[in-house]
Amino acid sequence: MFTGIIEEIGKVKEVVNREGSQRLRIECQKVLSDVQIGDSIAVNGICLTVTTFTSGEMEADVMPETLRNTSLSEAKPGKKVNLERALPVNGRLGGHIVTGHIDGTGKIIRKYREGNALWLIIDTQSEIMKYIVHKGSIAIDGTSLTVAKTEEQSFAVSLIPHTAEMTILADKETGSTVNLECDVLGKYIEKLMQPQEKKHSPITMETLKKYGF
Repeated sequence: MFTGIIEEIGKVKEVVNREGSQRLRIECQKVLSDVQIGDSIAVNGICLTVTTFTSGEMEADVMPETLRNTSLSEAKPGKKVNLERALPVNGRLGGHIVTGHIDGTGKIIRKYREGNALWLIIDTQSEIMKYIVHKGSIAIDGTSLTVAKTEEQSFAVSLIPHTAEMTILADKETGSTVNLECDVLGKYIEKLMQPQEKKHSPITMETLKKYGF
């Protein structure tokens, strides 16, 4: 579990492709200060498991399913990534509940400044847009942000200077792909509101008559 508050910007040092899967080696320091093998670290919002580490680098494996549905398929040496450690039990929930399980990707279709704010307009699929609500929460490349505007196929977020400085989002160009994770609460509510499939009982009138009832 994560909060969407980015702790560090890391740098991809090596990408090893293996039959549709991938191994990443990432240069970083802060997120490794108390790391253990098997710990979860969100890389651009994607929950990955630390397989090996040193004082200045970590490695993680990426499954084919993750490559198909996230921007990690575009990873290459020198590329910067947002990093966040899993939330400790006694930590502050400064952003919102982020699982690290990406719903899909979006594309930045416009980027502009307004005063001290940096606006990003992001286009995405309708199956993702249905979970994105005005003034709701969204994780973009693992960064917890508030949805400022919504359209049929796109939405907008506004970055304060601190967020622009502490994450890779300000460096993204128009046309860049970003990972999106919608608010998990909305997905659970949708599931619970769906009509449940009726289960057919094996007991029928014919069965009751057969056994003398």
